Amino acid sequence: MLQLKAVVAGYGGGSVLQGVDLECAERTITCVVGPNGAGKSTVLRVISGLLAPAEGEVRMDGELIGGRPPGEILRRGIAQVPQSHALFPAMSVQENVLMGGYLIRRDKRLLRERLDQVRQRLPIVAERARDHAGNLSGGQRRMVEIARCLMLDPRLILLDEPSLGLDPRGLAGVAEVIHELNQAGTTVLLVEQNVRLGLSLATHGVVMEGGRVRLAGPAAAVRDNPEIASLYLGGETRWTSESPPPSPIGGPASPPTA
Repeated sequence: MLQLKAVVAGYGGGSVLQGVDLECAERTITCVVGPNGAGKSTVLRVISGLLAPAEGEVRMDGELIGGRPPGEILRRGIAQVPQSHALFPAMSVQENVLMGGYLIRRDKRLLRERLDQVRQRLPIVAERARDHAGNLSGGQRRMVEIARCLMLDPRLILLDEPSLGLDPRGLAGVAEVIHELNQAGTTVLLVEQNVRLGLSLATHGVVMEGGRVRLAGPAAAVRDNPEIASLYLGGETRWTSESPPPSPIGGPASPPTA
């Protein structure tokens, strides 16, 4: 469904991504982990059209999309939930959610249908419709951010650290929503600093370091890799015959706060 091949990208003449190869199959959840500065969020910016790649290819269903405007990327069914501070605090929950339907605003019937669908999937949109977004908890704000992007009924959702700043209750709620979206057929690509949470949610795991993909494979195999367990999860695990290890990372990395 989504493929990045030898992507180089960065800011101000410097390259953060040093030739990234990454694939997401349809109806999967792929989690990208790695130390701060590895280029995880930059990958999402390249996919969403906020940053044009200097080299390499980004394809959706085989078509080149790298470097195309964000509006065109949205129309192709790719929506991103930013890392934080993505809501308008003085606007109501419903007003924030309706902002997600900007591209379909002229079709009032479709806009109402999408809003009804989002209310059913995320009850907070109906329950807190008139409340100012600035009065919500961290977990509630994340739910509304996800609800807003669902107004375009995306095929692929990009989530940038959805667990950031959430308490255990908020984490559980967001994890449940991600799982339900995927079960309904939405493909998910998320970046996470909470390695344990991210890889437990995912079907596939990707480890980045120094602007490159160092390890990729089934999420369980990535999570159980001895080096990943040592760096990020506080201990080592052993391979079993049922879970052969993916390729080694190939180099030291500084762990983020898990």
